[in-house]
This record gives sequence, C-alpha cells and structure tokens, in this order.
Amino acid sequence: MSPIVWVLTIVGLLAIVAFDLIVIARRNHTVTIKDATRWVLFYVGLAGLFALGLFLFSPGQSGSEFVAGYITEYSLSVDNLFVFVIIMARFAVPALAQDKVLYVGIVVSMALRAIFILAGAAAISAASWVFYVFGAFLVYTAVRLVLEGENDESDFQENAVLRGLRRILPLSHDYDGDKLVSRAGGKRLLTPLVVVIAAIGMANVIFALDSIPAIFGLTQDAYIVLTANAFALMGLRQLYFLIGGLLERIVYLNVGLSVILAFIGVKLIIEALHGSHIDDIGAIHLPHIGILTSLGFIVGTLFVTTVVSLLKSSRDNRREAVRVDVDD
Repeated sequence: MSPIVWVLTIVGLLAIVAFDLIVIARRNHTVTIKDATRWVLFYVGLAGLFALGLFLFSPGQSGSEFVAGYITEYSLSVDNLFVFVIIMARFAVPALAQDKVLYVGIVVSMALRAIFILAGAAAISAASWVFYVFGAFLVYTAVRLVLEGENDESDFQENAVLRGLRRILPLSHDYDGDKLVSRAGGKRLLTPLVVVIAAIGMANVIFALDSIPAIFGLTQDAYIVLTANAFALMGLRQLYFLIGGLLERIVYLNVGLSVILAFIGVKLIIEALHGSHIDDIGAIHLPHIGILTSLGFIVGTLFVTTVVSLLKSSRDNRREAVRVDVDD
C-alpha cells in the first residue's frame, strides 16, 4: 500500500477510536444487550465495508486475505473474553465502569500490537526461516490449548507487573464509579481501575503472541495484518457484553481454536519449505494452500465448534434438569 493509503487508514482508525470514546463519555448507564448488539453489528459492518473497498480497489488477494485474517483474529480474540470476565470478577469492577476499562485497555493493546506487527513484518522480510519459527510455535500453541482444556480462573494470575503497580502507584482502596482519579483524605489518588486497565492490556498483548503469527500465516502484507487486528479489537469490547453469558456454552472453543492454529502452523511450515524449493517429502507432495481454502477451513471449523458446543450444552442442561426432578 502507498504511504497515502497508510496515513488515511490510520487517521480513519483513530477517528473511530475517538468516536467510541465520545459514545462512552455520554453513556450514563450500563451496557445492555441491545446496546451491545447494535455496536457489534456496527463494527462488523465497518469491517465488511473495508473488505469491500479492498475487493474493489486493491489488486490481488487483499480482500480475501483481510476477510480470512479478520475472522481468524476475531475468533482468537473470543478466547480473550474468558480472561476479561475473570479479571472483572476478580477485581470486582463496578458494572458502570466495565465499558470504560475495556475501552482503555484495548486501545493500549492496539498500540502495542501495532509494534509487534511491524516487528514481525520486518523479521519475515529479513529472513524466510522465521516462517519455520512461527509455524512451529502455532502448532505448539495448538497442542497446549487442547491439553489445557476449558478456561477457568487459573487462566489469570496477577503477575509481577501488576503487583509492582500496586506498590508504586498512589492507589485508593475503593472505586469511585468509573473515575480513574479520585480524592481521599485531601489527596488525589488513582483508583483500582488503573490496575484493571493494565491487566486487560497485558492480557490482550499476551494473546497477540498467538494471534499475530497466525495471521502472518494467512498474509505477509503488514497493512492487512494491522487493519485486521484493529477491526477485530475494536469490536471486541461490545462482544464482551453481548456473549459474556454464552461463552460458558461454547465448551469446545479451545478445541476449535487449536485446530485453526495447527492448520495455519502447518500451512506456514509448508510455505517455508516451498520457499526453500522443497515440494515433496519422500512420497508426500506438499500442497499449496490458497487463501480461499484457508478461509473455508477457518469458517467451517468455527461453525462445527459452535454447533457441537451448543448441542452438548443443551444435552447437559436437559440431563441436569432431569436429575433435579428425580432428586425432588
């Protein structure tokens, strides 16, 4: 992409972030399901319009790569929501303040992810062997996801950084609504929301260690990687309020995500081998996995994961209801 397109895109993304802040500042009630649904559709619509612009005005496979990257990043980001729920509960964040906390934490992580993306793009352009590293890491992450099983409270623990913030920053003991700064005993103190924002931001960055190599397995265009990440993260906050209760029913989410990560990891390794002029391993021919094939596999895996998870949850609920009736 030309420098002008980069500048216009960044200005557009910053405008959306600023608009979001204005909406939060004017909201004087907790986020309802209706609010969350409307805003999720708004951000998915924005991503759709951006993809349409790429299909119409950008040559090559930019549009398909963006769609595949966006769906991958958004689906991998859903796993973040489990941790967000745990953080909100662990810190007992007031309901009215949760929207603001997520907004600031996600904006901070967007800036940090941009640095990671540019560093990853530079590493790939400098050395093709980085594909082997990314591919192996994704396969390892996929295996780890399967072995870890369902998400629970052990997925989040206060690390040394958060404990250090508690010791260094002048923090008040209690929340003051959704304020980041409060007065206590004549002193201006930071509220515990500052620590919560730091926890949200760090969780998002840690998850980026998996998702950014994954999207580089679909495209090596830094522009596509950056915009797909930005649109996925901008819609993540509203998704938290929309499907917070539904997350517990998607019991096979980790399995589905592990299959996607393993697929992209293998794809990266195959591409690295092709780049080294290795097209066959013994009698096994290494296929070229195109972007449309990748997109179809990702969407299909997410669909099967969701359907099977909901069927299992429904069956478990019926069994629980029968057991309660028998006990009564």
